[in-house]
Amino acid sequence: MKTTALNKVHKELGAKMLPFAGFEMPIQYEGVNAEHETVRNNVGVFDVSHMGNFFVEGPEALDFLQYITSNDVAKLRPGKVQYSCFPNETGGIVDDLLVYQLGDNKYMLVVNGANLEKDWNWINKYASNYDVQLKNLSDQYSILAVQGPNSPELLQRIAGDSADLKNLKFYTWTTADLAGHKDILVSATGYTGEKGYEIYVDNKYVQDIWEELFKQGEDLGIKPIGLGARDTLRLEKGYCLYGNDIDDTTSPIEAGLGWITKFTKDFVNAENLKKQKEEGVKRKLVGFKLKDKGIARHGYDIVNEKGDKIGVVTSGTMSPTLKEAIGMGYVPKEYSKPGNEIFIQIRKKQIPAEIVKLPFV
Repeated sequence: MKTTALNKVHKELGAKMLPFAGFEMPIQYEGVNAEHETVRNNVGVFDVSHMGNFFVEGPEALDFLQYITSNDVAKLRPGKVQYSCFPNETGGIVDDLLVYQLGDNKYMLVVNGANLEKDWNWINKYASNYDVQLKNLSDQYSILAVQGPNSPELLQRIAGDSADLKNLKFYTWTTADLAGHKDILVSATGYTGEKGYEIYVDNKYVQDIWEELFKQGEDLGIKPIGLGARDTLRLEKGYCLYGNDIDDTTSPIEAGLGWITKFTKDFVNAENLKKQKEEGVKRKLVGFKLKDKGIARHGYDIVNEKGDKIGVVTSGTMSPTLKEAIGMGYVPKEYSKPGNEIFIQIRKKQIPAEIVKLPFV
């Protein structure tokens, strides 16, 4: 199993470590609920170095990325970031990702750790048609996510005069000097729905930056946060998790990701997805709240009032913010309107739930 450069640090902090995406990762430190509250109210730091970093460079880099991703890469310029996905040829999604424009004809793709090999093979499948060079530098980079309302204050303290991180706009990036290391890439991105940043740094320097964050953030309520709270935070905001809410069988249109699927260009399977958008989909990803006791878990059946299976739960948890059981899942279009009642099959019971508009929080 792989480890991140901060593996020893997490263990010294008493983290509960578990396998995740082929890595030994910290799932929680003091507990998911407490860590969730820290990010919603103060500031927390996640080690998300299991994510992948692919670099695309060359005269046809833009044309290449336009074809393999669903969003309009032409809208990017150096300093901007875009959320997108790799559509597959059968209507599903290979992965969701972030696209960074680093310079003229130079981009960085940040992909899910669990899909590293799959994604690398996928992009290489098309690269031979374009004048581009690809590099997989995932093993050389660490990524820290600093998230929460106190994160702008904390990052500005550490960056000093080297960059204006406090006013860095959402989905843009810059470089800053952090913990004595120059030109570290910092983006205003994250997966929690809170104000926050992601720091991309060479493995050699990540511990220095981690330690500096905790030194400077003591009075801001900083804490280390595990992947357990990352999941509850993203679910409260209705963000899709690859492998749960989106996968090789779910289309971006069904998943509510039409906003990152731009038909102003040609891309993999564009024709079929356009047809789907124009004609409508048979099923939709929805949010729901349980009306009675119980927690909807990934894979549980969604049934109608007669007990007939109509769908499946893709994500579910007890929301630490709302103190209610929430979830997402695919249901037929006719059930997808907010206010409609569905039932979650939890063991032998059918628990009533109400379709609600996303996000939950």
